[in-house]
Amino acid sequence: MIADWLDRHTSRAPAALRMRVREYTLSAAGRDCPAATLAEAGRLALERVVAHPGDRSVALDLLAADALVTLALLAQAQDHPERLGEFAAGVLRAGRPRA
Repeated sequence: MIADWLDRHTSRAPAALRMRVREYTLSAAGRDCPAATLAEAGRLALERVVAHPGDRSVALDLLAADALVTLALLAQAQDHPERLGEFAAGVLRAGRPRA
């Protein structure tokens, strides 16, 4: 189900970015809804970027993190727009670096 949704919403993205988004989404699969899966995938991508500060080799991961968070918000807006603010706040909290 999420694979079809991703295909529809990333069809115009560069192939390399689409593949990286798909990889992170597969690693986060098993969440209770598409928006949660995408948000978790974005968090995983961002963790990889933070673990390699200043390393240009993670540039695609940073783009994927941005795309995944954007897609998570879109999925939430489509499925439960009345809870978008709450969901967005949760994504923001989950993405903060741990001190």
